[in-house]
Amino acid sequence: MQLYYAPGTVALAAVIALEEAGAAYDPLRLSFADGDQLQPAYLAVNPKGRVPALVTDDGVLTETPAILRYIAALYPEAGLLPSDPREAARVDELCAYLSATVHVSHAHRARGARWSDDPAVIEALKLKVPSNMAAHFSYLSGQLRGPWYLGEQYSLADAYLFTMERWLPGDGVDLAGLPKIAAHMARVEARPAVQRALAVTA
Repeated sequence: MQLYYAPGTVALAAVIALEEAGAAYDPLRLSFADGDQLQPAYLAVNPKGRVPALVTDDGVLTETPAILRYIAALYPEAGLLPSDPREAARVDELCAYLSATVHVSHAHRARGARWSDDPAVIEALKLKVPSNMAAHFSYLSGQLRGPWYLGEQYSLADAYLFTMERWLPGDGVDLAGLPKIAAHMARVEARPAVQRALAVTA
């Protein structure tokens, strides 16, 4: 397998999952600053021009929730998705919220051109990012059951949540006001697989 990623992006979650699973994969780095994601070579892989993109023998997968689910199914022995249907659905619930709500709020800071061509509007979009992200993670703090999102079982949810927790300082959110989130981030970061993933994507 090959995984296309760019530093500082949500692709970190997929790299973490691959490292947790002990998967054999080739990480392929793109530079967003250089516009690699918009070059014909990459658009042939992922016409959306975004990361991550996971190239498998059966084709290309995009979108973080789908990629995480695929890795969990491919490597069930890694235990990245609970076998209990209710708990698995809770992981899906979090992944949907992170993808459809939290990521969109974050993107207003640096990707305002997705919503407007007016420079003044793009600047205005940035103003709500700190309060929106703080509100999202205040809610998520209340959803944490224990050391991990599901309680005692580490899962895909923790890898994805950790990836977005790392964005909070840049989004103007003080982690001192979110002690449970800060503690969760520290626990995830201490995992050997996560350390390897951070080194890959540095």
